[in-house]
Amino acid sequence: MEEDAGAGIGNATVILLPSHLMKSQKFSDMTPIAAALCAVRARIAAAACSVGRDPASIRLLAVSKTFPASDIRAAFEAGQCAFGENYAGEMAEKAASLAGLGLEWHFIGPLQSNKTRIVAECCDWVHSIDRLKIAERLSVQRDADHLPLQVCLQVNVSGEASKSGVAPDEVVPLGRAVAALPQLCLRGLMCIPEPSEDQSLLRRRFALLRQLYEQLRTEGLSLDTLSMGMSHDLEIAIAEGATVVRVGAAIFGEREKTDMTRTGESIL
Repeated sequence: MEEDAGAGIGNATVILLPSHLMKSQKFSDMTPIAAALCAVRARIAAAACSVGRDPASIRLLAVSKTFPASDIRAAFEAGQCAFGENYAGEMAEKAASLAGLGLEWHFIGPLQSNKTRIVAECCDWVHSIDRLKIAERLSVQRDADHLPLQVCLQVNVSGEASKSGVAPDEVVPLGRAVAALPQLCLRGLMCIPEPSEDQSLLRRRFALLRQLYEQLRTEGLSLDTLSMGMSHDLEIAIAEGATVVRVGAAIFGEREKTDMTRTGESIL
């Protein structure tokens, strides 16, 4: 991975922009998306340093759902290569229009059985597996010529009836079953806590996911990914061990309210 240029905080480094961009353009000339990415990277680095973690141990996933391919290209030109999408059809269209850029596509939304083939063919990662049936379909539909699909189990850490995700007490058996499937590589766990201004509540939700992750590791599963934390709570998630933060609004701006209603989920 290319080293990023940054400014020091104590003995640590705040990640700003990739070095090739720092050499080729002035900070004041950055596009709004590039400037937003710079700010998010700085937040990630500061949060990591505050709890003694290496900023390089945390990946930024730019959540581009509902935003045009031109915005994704602008983010790519600012050094971002991993993008998260919620809708299979939209993701497939963007992947086709941006083919050749070498982007990494992550599916992060609820996945229906009739959409698994699109995801199996287009994605590098799926963060939202919560049923064995979905995992089995992805396994069968992933082309043998492709690298295994990297997957996470989505856990319903808040217990909301309206929220996708496997119940915490079902994580271990589901994890064992998914890990045994061909053409899938189980990497870790993901969660989306309920929207809340209560930081202690959010911390408990993220801590629960980390505990389940550690439990699976003690069961012998080789996991390395905790996908948790969004625009408004990434610092709390990093303090609890997040290795991937999913950020949309802080990079691309607020989404239309109609999209929030349609997904039934808070802005990532």
